[in-house]
Amino acid sequence: MNSLKRYFSGYYKPGGIKELLVLALPMIISTACDGVMTFTDRLFLARVGSEQMNAALGGGIAYQMLIFFFVGLTGYSTALVAQYFGAGEKANARNAAFQAILITIMAWPVILILKPLTIGYFQYMHIPESQIGLQTDYLNILVLGGIFGMMRYTLGCYFVGIGKTKIVMLATVIAMLVNVVLDYILIPGNLGLPAMGVKGAALATISGAFVAMVILTIAYFRETNHAHSSALKSFRFNWPIMRKLIYFGSPAGLEMFLNFLAFSAMISLFHSKGDVAATATTIMFNWDMVSYIPLLGVEIAVTSLVGRYMGAQQPKVAHHAAISGIKTGIFYSFVILVLFIFIPEILVRVFHPEVSTQIFEEAVPIAVRMIQIASLYVLAEAVMAALIGALRGAGDTHFTMIVSVTAHWLFVPMLYVSLYVFNLSIQVSWLALVFFFLLFCGVLVFRFKGGKWMNIKVIHP
Repeated sequence: MNSLKRYFSGYYKPGGIKELLVLALPMIISTACDGVMTFTDRLFLARVGSEQMNAALGGGIAYQMLIFFFVGLTGYSTALVAQYFGAGEKANARNAAFQAILITIMAWPVILILKPLTIGYFQYMHIPESQIGLQTDYLNILVLGGIFGMMRYTLGCYFVGIGKTKIVMLATVIAMLVNVVLDYILIPGNLGLPAMGVKGAALATISGAFVAMVILTIAYFRETNHAHSSALKSFRFNWPIMRKLIYFGSPAGLEMFLNFLAFSAMISLFHSKGDVAATATTIMFNWDMVSYIPLLGVEIAVTSLVGRYMGAQQPKVAHHAAISGIKTGIFYSFVILVLFIFIPEILVRVFHPEVSTQIFEEAVPIAVRMIQIASLYVLAEAVMAALIGALRGAGDTHFTMIVSVTAHWLFVPMLYVSLYVFNLSIQVSWLALVFFFLLFCGVLVFRFKGGKWMNIKVIHP
């Protein structure tokens, strides 16, 4: 009983669990809805065939690789808005949001131009022929509608920064419903429509993003007008704020881009071992995504709360908010730990095709073992999410970029050597990656405990 009292002793304090949950729960629900959308895409595609499901993973990662520099860059507007908001500079908070919107608008044509490079990359990585055409179809549609998803994310950053996360949750829930309904109609071809497979999944994804973007755009105009200032007054280029966004946001954007490039290379290395390996790793990474995405809600909430208290020059409260994030994340991750250990085969067989195939049955034991191995790091993921949120919220983005990118790019040659030099199994190679991931988490803990991040000045150097 005393241990419970000590655990909840900070529950009602500034930066405590209660304050964090007010921000985090809507964001956890929002990110969980994003996970449901992706999971549903893969689930319906698995019924069509393993190649379709694998193509959605490969194409989806390639799309994220294209957009994630800009997503990371504009995503720092959450911390910047929060710091201005915490300092009482609400007009600058709105100006920071608009600089992120400008970057998003300029990013879309760049992504369209870079798309052919990504398609060429599929050929270079020797993706199975049964998958590569489908993967390209999926990517093409996602890129064409990419502005909807990016703008939805950018607008959401403003609301998270000022602590109004419920509107982000509402937009995401509606987007999920649109996505799931269209998945049901378009992927297998229900209601008299032809089966569209991966093309239908991509159309469902961008349709949901479009609806969410519209909802957040309407909310943005209402919010800024209610702030006794016309929204149009914030619609202007502001170089001092843009410079801060670029300086602190670029490392986050570069980190996300390089990490996803590394992640894409790792997925391609697994997939290049054949259809059985591709199916097993796709199933495992689908469940890994489901386990991790809600933690992004905790990370985003910690970024907002730490940014707000750092802007208000209360670094000790910001530190307390990060600890609250760790505790909250561990509660969630413990449930995932239990599922991964005790019912991995049930989780794997969720993705069974409509007609059982030899490829799927051979992939089942491999995927089961990989999920069990993943249980080794789910609690560490909860710690990592909260610490990254805290460091980014405080402006320590250059350190997190260097450490994270270095770790991910060590993973790639390590996996290549394991699979192609020593010819180790998929499971053993995955175990090696998990072990080194735990070392990466240890570096973040060391940086956080060192406390240098508490002295960084973002809005008032």
